[in-house]
Amino acid sequence: MADNALDKPRADLPTVEDASRPYWDAAKAGALLIASCNDCSRVHHYPRPFCPYCWSEDVVAVEASGRGTLYTYSTVYVNDLHPFKARLPYIAAMVELEEGPRVMTNIEGAAPEDLEVGMAVEVFFRPITDELDATVFRPVTS
Repeated sequence: MADNALDKPRADLPTVEDASRPYWDAAKAGALLIASCNDCSRVHHYPRPFCPYCWSEDVVAVEASGRGTLYTYSTVYVNDLHPFKARLPYIAAMVELEEGPRVMTNIEGAAPEDLEVGMAVEVFFRPITDELDATVFRPVTS
C-alpha cells in the first residue's frame, strides 16, 4: 500500500477532535471559548467533556472576555523542533483570564524586555492554516 503523506495528520498542527472542535471553530471566528460547569458553576480551560472540579458532564462552552494578566513567561531561544525552530525566539506564557482559568499560550507583539508579570494582555488569533487559528495573546496598549 502506498504511503500518502496527505492522509497523515501534520505533527506541527493541533489535533482537532469532536470535544475540541467548538473551541477551534470559535477561534477561527475570533472568539475564545472556556468551559462552564452547570453543576458547580466553575469555569475551566482546556476543552473537555467533564468538569475537572466536580466531574460533572454537564459542561457548556462559554465565550471568555479575552482579557487577562500575564501570570508567568519564558523566552525560548533554543528549540530544534519544527515548527518552533523557525519562530525563535518566542515567548511561552501562562495567562490568567479574567474569568479565572489559566491558559498556556504565546505572547506576540512585544519584546521580552517589555513584558512584566501581572501586566494586562488580550487575546488575538493568528492563522495557522486556512482552517485553524492559534489563540495567542499580546499586551494591552492604551
